[in-house]
Amino acid sequence: MLQHFDPNKDYGTPARLSETLVTLEIDGSEISVPEGTSVLRAAALADINIPKLCASDNLDAFGSCRLCAVRIDGRRGYPASCTTPVAEGMRVTTQDSKLAKLRRNIMELYISDHPLDCLTCPANGDCELQDMAGAVGLREVRYGFDGENHLEAEQDHSNPYFSFDPSKCILCSRCVRACDEVQGTFALTIDGRGFDSQVSPGQNAAFMDSECVSCGACVQACPTATLMEKSVIDKGQPEHSVITTCAYCGVGCSFKAEMKGDEVIRMVPYKGGDANHGHSCVKGRFAFGYATHKDRIKQPMIRDSIDQPWREVGWEEAIAFAAQRLKAVQAEHGRESIGGITSSRCTNEETYLVQKLVRAAFGNNNTDTCARVCHSPTGYGLKLTLGESAGTQTFDSVMQADTIIVIGANPTDAHPVFGSQMRRRLREGAQLIVIDPRRIDLLKTPHLKDAQHLALRPGTNVALVNALAHVVIDEGLEDTQFIAERCDTQAYQAWRDFISDQRHAPERVESITGVPAEAVRRAARSYAKAANGAIYYGLGVTEHSQGSTMVIGIANLAMATGNLGREGVGVNPLRGQNNVQGSCDMGSFPHELPGYQHVADAAVRGRFERAWGVALDDEPGLRIPNMFDAAIAGTFKALYVQGEDIAQSDPNTQHVEAALRSLECLIVQDIFLNETAKFAHVLLPGSTFLEKNGTFTNAERRINRVRKVMAPLAGKEDWEVTVALSNALGYPMDYRHPSEIMDEIARLTPTFSGVDYDKLERLGSIQWPCDERHPDGTPTMHVEDFPIGRGHFAITEYLATEERTNGRFPLLLTTGRILSQYNVGAQTRRTHNQVWHDEDVLEVHPHDAEVRGISDGDWLGISSRSGQTVLRARISERMLAGVVYTTFHHPGSGANVITTDSSDWATNCPEYKVTAVQVEKVSQPSAWQRHFHAFDELQQRLLEGHIQQPAPEAGAQR
Repeated sequence: MLQHFDPNKDYGTPARLSETLVTLEIDGSEISVPEGTSVLRAAALADINIPKLCASDNLDAFGSCRLCAVRIDGRRGYPASCTTPVAEGMRVTTQDSKLAKLRRNIMELYISDHPLDCLTCPANGDCELQDMAGAVGLREVRYGFDGENHLEAEQDHSNPYFSFDPSKCILCSRCVRACDEVQGTFALTIDGRGFDSQVSPGQNAAFMDSECVSCGACVQACPTATLMEKSVIDKGQPEHSVITTCAYCGVGCSFKAEMKGDEVIRMVPYKGGDANHGHSCVKGRFAFGYATHKDRIKQPMIRDSIDQPWREVGWEEAIAFAAQRLKAVQAEHGRESIGGITSSRCTNEETYLVQKLVRAAFGNNNTDTCARVCHSPTGYGLKLTLGESAGTQTFDSVMQADTIIVIGANPTDAHPVFGSQMRRRLREGAQLIVIDPRRIDLLKTPHLKDAQHLALRPGTNVALVNALAHVVIDEGLEDTQFIAERCDTQAYQAWRDFISDQRHAPERVESITGVPAEAVRRAARSYAKAANGAIYYGLGVTEHSQGSTMVIGIANLAMATGNLGREGVGVNPLRGQNNVQGSCDMGSFPHELPGYQHVADAAVRGRFERAWGVALDDEPGLRIPNMFDAAIAGTFKALYVQGEDIAQSDPNTQHVEAALRSLECLIVQDIFLNETAKFAHVLLPGSTFLEKNGTFTNAERRINRVRKVMAPLAGKEDWEVTVALSNALGYPMDYRHPSEIMDEIARLTPTFSGVDYDKLERLGSIQWPCDERHPDGTPTMHVEDFPIGRGHFAITEYLATEERTNGRFPLLLTTGRILSQYNVGAQTRRTHNQVWHDEDVLEVHPHDAEVRGISDGDWLGISSRSGQTVLRARISERMLAGVVYTTFHHPGSGANVITTDSSDWATNCPEYKVTAVQVEKVSQPSAWQRHFHAFDELQQRLLEGHIQQPAPEAGAQR
């Protein structure tokens, strides 16, 4: 029977195969497959399993184990089927007596230098070596173990998550190849020759002393127990699994939560995941222990004031207490005196319900989200220019890019799985342009052929993007056909006149940005002349006073060069948290209902009013900064915060704490007693992603299912808590499952109109818009047109930030993330990831350190016009002289004590990336840090109920 290649089925074939089909015969069956397919893969397509050890469906063919040898008519010997491409008319035999004997002999040699501890081996039941020994019929080993062997090789337990036992290694190189090809770190190698060969991390170093980033690719690739998760060693093999979505960054990796009963044994990246294709990072792969950490809040708690001990109560009493306090506040201070904050860590369904609660039950539009403090300029800028508030491409699109610009982002740390994919494309020859004050790890990509680093001064993004656009116009590099066919030509002409002005020339702008003019011209040419030019950007674009202007400038540049509407191009914001995109989509902003529909639009508002059965306010509500100001002024008195830690994540910490302390009722729903909860009157236990059903939407607009793998530790999923609070307030909500919430979202949100759980189960994931025009979703946006008709060029005037250096504050502080930690660290700090980054440090350029007499490890006082904190010094050449850098993962570091309340002109997104500071050596923590630790200790004691009254002034001092 003739079998044909099915392009819609995953056979583990490479992404790029010829469209030409080749017909061959394997064990008497005819099969047609694309030219370039290996015999091994072709056999798998015909459901013929050839034994193998070194081959894996996500790695390039290697041909070292020889177990997959076959016989091919007309060829001598027994070629390895994994490295042999198919040919027209080829006749292959995969099983006969000679092949069987050859394979048994090969397996016998492997087993002769392998521990015979199968009964006690942690991989028992999940070992490919065992499986292959059975497959080839090996029943005895003729060679003794009294000769030279590797059975006493020293084990390496240095990594907190997995062990390395070289006595079980068969030198298949799968771990080395996974590190090279999948992760792109090149941390592993085969050291030595012949019998002395061994897998080595670096120069015979321990895993923890090597360049290993603990992504787990090597562990997943290992066919034996050589590399094994410690959780499996301790608890045994899992017995069932549930597919779900990671709750860390905006990549949205799919995982199999492998379980024993209701306990997660390990998280294995799911090869069917469209965002990650079976890859992972240290956070998603290993850092899930926080879900069952002893610090989890498992019981609702209430108190009348923040200087009183917490009182544990049942859910019914806690909800009634919260509702009564909210009603009392509104009765005394008015309808506008309360509000809510949604979370970018919670599901779409949960976020939707919180904004619905605020609008329908609270009766106002005082709803906002943490997405404001990261990517609100993306929504504004892309909506204005392209007509949709989201990125344009899939992650896979980067594999078609010829020139890649990365602006204000560090993918290998903040979006590591996508960072690995981008590095793969760079190794294939794509050009790289990094625009960042700091030298990021992408620039160290092995085998990188062409890289440019435009190390600009913080705060000068807009001046630089204008200079790039000026070169495009000045040198005639624009795509005139794309502009004529796809863009508003009147707006283009106005922009062209603006950008052609010589004040935007690189030679003029050089004194502002610090980037040499010729470097700007070279970068502009590389991008504009590339067949496919793609732009990826992060918080280093949006978290500026001109964040929205910069996003507009990026969109202008992409339109001017025609880099939109196809694979390999686009404008791609890299979202920080797992559901930043979703929290924006779900109507978390005070001026927009779900789907970015403005509250002032009577027709839109009417549709929601009919569905929700309540009149809605037509005026935008308060943003988070407005809530803080109003709280201090005494007009805003109550706040419901689901899944966010605004006391740690928002800028100008003293101002935030003063606002929280002014509230008469603060309701916090979270999994831990976070910094915000220390000011709360009601503490409602949250649920982790492992304890709930719903969906997340990642940075490529991909809606992924989140599936509950264990019961919520506190008894309720987050959406159920919001429903209970709404009902207690008198506005009825009645949902039995998050799928019903998604059905409501689809009815009211045009871009989600075709989304439902049945379709998600069938397709695996969906990229919105999903509607009548695109019933299965939209991987690439703006292929034929823009939602606003024609692309809109907008003027991007550069205005220098008000946050400037002077004699008192001569340095500029910028902030970012690190691989091992996540956001405010509440989750990762409660895992073994702490061993990599147990404190935030201040990176200082050697020149700035020398003039201040600073050495590595010194305590440094960092002062700004907002406050002061103390961090340990790390001397580093990654920044420009005059620029210092830190992360914000540890609450006691006080990074946001010194950031200011400057913000983006259009969205109030804080300007985290530019703070004028002074740095000097000190010998003790700052006053804020001393008060922080005192207040932290007090709140912990109040949580434990150890004292009835606080120490004098302790609460007020903080």
